[in-house]
Amino acid sequence: MEKAKHLTSTISRAIWETDTETVPRWKAGLIGFVRILFVMVRDLSEGMLNLRAMSLVYTTLLSLVPLLAISFSVLKGFGVHNQLEPLLLNFLEPMGDKGVEITEKIIGFVENVKAGVLGAAGLGLLVYTAISLMQKIERAFNYTWHVTEHRSFAQRFSGYLSVILIGPLLVFSSMGITASVMSTSLVAKITAIEPLGTLVEIATWLVPYLLIVGAFTFIYIFLPNTRVRLRSALVGAAVAGVLWKGVGWAFASFLVSSTKYTAVYSAFATLIMFMIWLYVSWLVLLIGSCITFYHQHPEYLTASGGVMRLSNRLKEKVALLIGFLIAESYYRDRPPWTASQLGQRLRVPMEGAQTVLDALEQRGMLSRTGDDPPAYLPARPLETTAVKELLDAVRAAEEQSDREFRQPPSKAAVDKLLVDLEEGTQGVLDGMTLKDLALAGGAAEQTVVEIVADQEGMPEKSG
Repeated sequence: MEKAKHLTSTISRAIWETDTETVPRWKAGLIGFVRILFVMVRDLSEGMLNLRAMSLVYTTLLSLVPLLAISFSVLKGFGVHNQLEPLLLNFLEPMGDKGVEITEKIIGFVENVKAGVLGAAGLGLLVYTAISLMQKIERAFNYTWHVTEHRSFAQRFSGYLSVILIGPLLVFSSMGITASVMSTSLVAKITAIEPLGTLVEIATWLVPYLLIVGAFTFIYIFLPNTRVRLRSALVGAAVAGVLWKGVGWAFASFLVSSTKYTAVYSAFATLIMFMIWLYVSWLVLLIGSCITFYHQHPEYLTASGGVMRLSNRLKEKVALLIGFLIAESYYRDRPPWTASQLGQRLRVPMEGAQTVLDALEQRGMLSRTGDDPPAYLPARPLETTAVKELLDAVRAAEEQSDREFRQPPSKAAVDKLLVDLEEGTQGVLDGMTLKDLALAGGAAEQTVVEIVADQEGMPEKSG
């Protein structure tokens, strides 16, 4: 028993306490893979991803026909609407004969949707239902990315319509071009030459996977209300694509041996199987989104999990570092920082960096740009902004007023100690502005951080 505990402790330390920047790249990649695998199992066991997937199943059932009807009308204008049925058949392929039956019913519903019959109100409701599905999907992806701010209505409307109207056209066009290229006489001549023929066969086999990975990559980059790196999106899409194909094969095998369920549920069997397949598909898509997030934000790969919050002393240190970075970029004519970039640069949770930024913004020290995602700039001259104000802003963040919160009883000794601490901090930082901090460079940054460390007993470096 003791040997097992010792082995488990050794493995745990090797996984979570190893600095991946000081080890070879292959070892860092292996450790990162194990960490992502661990946190993914933990996230699934907590059940929130499952609940999000279930919620999307319900919304999909309500919005699938309106969504396809809008896409169908656009595709019909370009003469490629007949490819909608093969796409549905491909998606429902793991369901076998039941997939064919569901596809026929859905296509029948879509063809019966006519603007003249619906009228203006019905057409508006149709568009609203389709957009509401996209909104629900965005919120699910924002959850996996720890993003609390959603797009504005104008951004949602234009972005969602782009996906609904243009997305299917691009997908079907790429599929049509691929099919046309593969059927040309040149390709036929190439396949007759070995080993080029074998390579063409392999490429033909890989095309469906590449299309799936490409579609998933587009979804992971576009839907979350944050900047997603292409490399991270490709990693998540590749894992989700392979997983989706594997799960599809397993689901098809399950249906072959599920005659008992058909006998029990009778006419509802097809609907229930369809809902299960929708649930599995959404869950795989959300898992891929989580993998994309963890690949881009390795600072969230921790053994404890849960909501990551900063202590008061770390908030002060982060505030000083954020003030330094933003002021330095301003004076050196560099691009402004976003919340995500600051979190990665300082190796703190994005929510922690956002909390500090919100506090500084409320005090009128920072302002957001109109970019998507927004970046942060000084809201007032840095030569008149004292470093002490920076600390005061995060110390008083989310502090309630006397009317909303009953103040604790006053004690003379405690009040005197607090006044002495405030005067001590004021004395050390007297006259120091953010301009001084930015222009002094690394030496000033270290000096201010050491001041806070000495006053509050915090470590000088926390990564």
